[in-house]
Amino acid sequence: MRTVQTAPTRPVWEELVAELPVGVLLMDASGNVLAGNRLAADLLGLAPEDLLSGTCPPGWSTHDDSGAPLPTRAELADQVLRTGALTIPLVVTRHGRRQAQLWAEHHPLLVHGEQRLLVLLQPVTTDLPHSRGLLDALTGLPGRALLHDRLDQALARARTHGTVVTLVLVDVHRMAAINAEHGFQRGDELLTAVGGRLREGLREDYTVARYGGDEFAVVAEHSRGSGEAVAERVRELAGRAVRIGGGRVRPGMRVCWVTSDGAAPTHAVIAHVEERLRG
Repeated sequence: MRTVQTAPTRPVWEELVAELPVGVLLMDASGNVLAGNRLAADLLGLAPEDLLSGTCPPGWSTHDDSGAPLPTRAELADQVLRTGALTIPLVVTRHGRRQAQLWAEHHPLLVHGEQRLLVLLQPVTTDLPHSRGLLDALTGLPGRALLHDRLDQALARARTHGTVVTLVLVDVHRMAAINAEHGFQRGDELLTAVGGRLREGLREDYTVARYGGDEFAVVAEHSRGSGEAVAERVRELAGRAVRIGGGRVRPGMRVCWVTSDGAAPTHAVIAHVEERLRG
């Protein structure tokens, strides 16, 4: 049998990865960077040696697009290896100034029997959030998938730092009657107005999302308390009258909430507040 001699694979691999139009990182199960291409370092605003060593330059930081801190690399690695692929928005700042806004796709891998994490970095473009279904096309708010991720991260921080997380669900009533009387366009205007008021009226580090057709959700992290004050603020903002067409409509609201110290898993927290909302 004839054998074919091939060139060493490592130079070929490095050349291919170096030329990819996306930033590429390979991490171990603890979140340590094992390898990465130059574009990944450039997108993150880091020197290649800092990227590999985990060193952060003075004033350099990352957070999500709501301003909330991100989990550590180790926490993200643990989550992805447990639950599967995850895409998160990533904002890079330097001395408080935004340097880049990226999508970070995390994929679990098994390499030679070892758990690894492949991270792909791409700059955020105008239509990318909508094409990925992470943002709601009508209101521009995070959709359900991104809400689940934000809640999961918030619960992880609560377990780590001894804080609590409140999840509030808001159901806008009488939408069928409003659509019948004023038309679906006016109904969409009402939902957009409610979502905008929640986003503008709540703290910047809270996540406001469109949870379903007529439903919104809020994730709030706080040091202590039951979350009742957060729920009341949500109720007050969402219940304000909205001008649509030639008049003003005051939408009916049902607001339910639950507060967790992070001990319960994400799906259990969501199921509990949904049960209260439907009950």
